[in-house]
Amino acid sequence: MVRLLYQYRRRGTYNLWLNVGDVMLKKFELKNYKNFKESLTIDFSKVGAFQFNPECLTDNIISKILIYGKNATGKTNLGTAIMDIHSNLFGYTNVEECSFLNANSQDESALFSYTFVFGNDELLYEYSKDSYKEFRDEKLCINGKQIFCCDFANGEFDFCNLECINAETLNTERYVQSSEMYNCVEEQIETRLPFLRWVISNTILQENSNILKLIEYVRRMDMISVGNLMKRSQREDYQKFFEFLGKKEELEAFEEFLNTMGVQCKLTLERLPDNQRELYFKYDKLITFYDNASSGTIALADIYYKVVANSHLASFIYIDEFDAFYHYEIAEKLVNYFKEIYPKCQIIITSHNTKLISNRLMRPDCLFILSREGKLTSLCDATTRELREGHNLEKMYIAGEFD
Repeated sequence: MVRLLYQYRRRGTYNLWLNVGDVMLKKFELKNYKNFKESLTIDFSKVGAFQFNPECLTDNIISKILIYGKNATGKTNLGTAIMDIHSNLFGYTNVEECSFLNANSQDESALFSYTFVFGNDELLYEYSKDSYKEFRDEKLCINGKQIFCCDFANGEFDFCNLECINAETLNTERYVQSSEMYNCVEEQIETRLPFLRWVISNTILQENSNILKLIEYVRRMDMISVGNLMKRSQREDYQKFFEFLGKKEELEAFEEFLNTMGVQCKLTLERLPDNQRELYFKYDKLITFYDNASSGTIALADIYYKVVANSHLASFIYIDEFDAFYHYEIAEKLVNYFKEIYPKCQIIITSHNTKLISNRLMRPDCLFILSREGKLTSLCDATTRELREGHNLEKMYIAGEFD
């Protein structure tokens, strides 16, 4: 692992993470979205007094979280909810227009709230939506001071402190008019343009602007479902991966990654007569990688290309079905890999493998249980017992300690 870390430092990838870490997601709150009827909160600043596994924290903010949940508890829905801000600010989503609000709730909208920290500054961006397309309200606060507030449902707007983000010259009347025109259209195809996105598109932001830092953080957020990666149109994506591995040092780094994960192999990349590339296991005879690798090895390759190879692009990654295709020992190695190689990136991984509920990997304030009732609870809050490093958390969970 040390040698692999050295490779990434040498290639410059490690240092790129340090720039992303200037901004951290401090808190996320959700209510009335899909199976989450009641309020759900992930407070990344709620750090326990544990001395072990400090690499799960960054600047006293939790940066590595493992969420354990049985099937149908909403692990995927939670990731989709956290990524909703990315869809708002960049105008696209992979989520199908289906059930949005909780089916048992009488509330007419879902609440999404994000609190970010920028050094000594704190930014709150909060909004509610009736559907993926329809905003009900939106507001932005910095250090407790409201910058703007839009009540789309009642047509009320307050842009009182735009000078705090150097947007006082923005033509707000034009935005209000466009919002009124949006309300006049019976069937909407496009999503309502949130005001923060309007600010981003129509304001020249200063280099040290907190809004610019927010944009960069959100732009680098990503959600990966390992199960969906395995279902993709493979051949086209493989060629993109092969192009990436075309550099000798990249191929060597990928080979060492697999070896570190316990997949002992040697690899070679060859160019075919049609000028396309093919990846092979290197034995006395060449064996094509994707036609012969196990599903677990292919899952590792997909995670490598999606996460590791693009590591400098990420600020926050939600990895769903994290260990769907490989043994828990490889899962443990991958968790340790994320902690060591990506100290500045906030990573949430989901699993239904109880063996990962362990102080060897994480710590009780970074381990969460998601129930079928849509409640997310850290192990610290799930018991009155004082948890210590020597506790076997898996056995305690199986025995019902955290029910």
